[in-house]
Amino acid sequence: MEPLGKVRNIPLLAFFLFLHMILSPSLAEPNQIFCSESEKYTPNSSYEKSLNNLLDLITLYTPKDGYYNSTFGSGGDQVYGQALCRGDVTREVCQDCVANASRAIIKKCGGDKEAILWYEKCQVQYSYSPGFASTYAAKFPDSNEHEERVVDHRDQYKKEVMRLMDSLAKETSGSKSMFRTKKTKSESTTIYGLVQCLRDITKISCDDCLERALGELYDNCGYSQGGTVFSRSCNVRFSVNKFYRETTDGSVKKTRKAVAIACGSTLAIVVLIGCYFFCRSKGMEKIIDDNSSQNVFLHSTGASARFVITDESNIVSGPDLTFLKFAIVKAATEGFSDCHKLGQGGFGTVYKGVLPNGMDIAVKRLSRKSWQGIEEFKNEIILIAKLQHRNLVRLLSCSIEGDEKLLIYEYMSNKSLDRFIFDADKRSQLGWNKRLEIIQGIARGILYLHEDSRLKIIHRDIKPSNVLLDHDMVAKISDFGMAKIFGEDEITGNTKRIVGTYGYMAPEYAMGGQFSVKSDVFSFGVILLEIISGKRNSGFYRTEHAQTLTAYAWQLWNEGRELDIADALLTETCPASEVARYIHIGLLCVQEDPEDRPTMSSVVVLFSSEAIVLPQPGQPAFSVSRKASETAQSSITDISSKHLTDSVLAPR
Repeated sequence: MEPLGKVRNIPLLAFFLFLHMILSPSLAEPNQIFCSESEKYTPNSSYEKSLNNLLDLITLYTPKDGYYNSTFGSGGDQVYGQALCRGDVTREVCQDCVANASRAIIKKCGGDKEAILWYEKCQVQYSYSPGFASTYAAKFPDSNEHEERVVDHRDQYKKEVMRLMDSLAKETSGSKSMFRTKKTKSESTTIYGLVQCLRDITKISCDDCLERALGELYDNCGYSQGGTVFSRSCNVRFSVNKFYRETTDGSVKKTRKAVAIACGSTLAIVVLIGCYFFCRSKGMEKIIDDNSSQNVFLHSTGASARFVITDESNIVSGPDLTFLKFAIVKAATEGFSDCHKLGQGGFGTVYKGVLPNGMDIAVKRLSRKSWQGIEEFKNEIILIAKLQHRNLVRLLSCSIEGDEKLLIYEYMSNKSLDRFIFDADKRSQLGWNKRLEIIQGIARGILYLHEDSRLKIIHRDIKPSNVLLDHDMVAKISDFGMAKIFGEDEITGNTKRIVGTYGYMAPEYAMGGQFSVKSDVFSFGVILLEIISGKRNSGFYRTEHAQTLTAYAWQLWNEGRELDIADALLTETCPASEVARYIHIGLLCVQEDPEDRPTMSSVVVLFSSEAIVLPQPGQPAFSVSRKASETAQSSITDISSKHLTDSVLAPR
């Protein structure tokens, strides 16, 4: 009988490589790209900022139903753009494709004021001209050149292709989805066809685009085994190989859900099989106590974070996240020297480091020989590895060795927001426009978390020290250890493990463990008022005004003196009406009843449209001071407060 540790039926490394292959999304070069060089924009210009903001919106909203168009900016800096996913792909595939396309179009066409990029499953385009999508611009991907030619019954074959595609064009034009697929037979060969138009164009425009695209398709690919024509407002393709998922308009959502369930079940089975062979290969007699083994962590997160585990229990890079050797990270921080220390968190310390290639990094080091915080560590790996957004800090890598567990982030040269906004000298560097950019950046980051189609996230720990600033003072939200993923139809949750920071937690969460997207909105409202005033919400009771900043803002609002809360450094330069509007929005966010608070999507809209009349804010949830909360703690039951950064809030 072969020993347990000598199993050779399925080599473990090969198995996990197979797991890596079947679960990993492939990232390919664009099928086609067009960069117009007729008009250019300069780096760091208003047009570039508008373009980046527009691409953020496109990445966020397109996966909701596969198509999105919008504009950003004003005057000569206004940018028009849109994205379209192929009608048969899932939300997750659409999300990945559009996110990749948005990055690629900047990388390949940076500086051009108009561009369009096509992948097989999505396309993204932008322009300085509002009528750009109506211009026909046919493109033939290189794949057309590699299609084999039909030898037998060539004329009959071409007639069947034309009959199939003409039929699809008629069905597509004017339909709700503007998308159709169909197959037909030519002798013994099955031909698959796909036709799609932008959803917001007229039937006449769709007909015109398809007529021209199909004419070029027949002329250039009629005798080939496949062919594609991309255009700004329509795409056509056929092939003797099946290349699409068969769906109907009414079944797309059901299919997406079924695919998600099936994939989840398959993933669970595959991971269980993998763990089984892993345990056999290492020998059952070597199972280690759960409280001290890093293998418990690796096996509980491996599939989600797409780790690859070798026979020696080492981990190597996966598609979502790369891994660095511990020795490299240790050397980068000079042995985690105190002189490189950036800050101390609830579950570890953050250090600055420099990699051998000269790249600056920030390293979060989990407390050694402690299981405390392991859930937060797992959370960050699983979540941040999948998140890509301009206003979220990027997780670059991880390192796990023995008791050491490290997270490696992009380095933010200006550190955190609290080091500026609460410092009398540094605060002078933040004029009104810069503060607006920071406020809006935080809002966009939270909105992305709440509405990302793959991972809808409640952050639960938004505070100034978790808002980092890069060299351009762009706000990036960090620290996802306490974040919570929630389902597509789920918007609230409940927990007995209260984690967060005094002064920023919504009272329904601090007192009852109830959290929702509106909890993050409350935290955002507090930060907004802090940025405008330059004062902390916590410790405000030491003044003669009120117990909290939010209470003081509410008091001034009722007296018609809301501008009195603004930082004295701003009063001579900032527009009074704009400041008053932002204070108004901040008060709407911190209202006592979560139902009364706006969503983050509404907040972003309120920022960009002064024409919208703001509703009257209700009374804020008055989070009280540290001193008062300590006396109120004895009345709190069934809630564990040991994980609070400071103390539990108690509403008045």
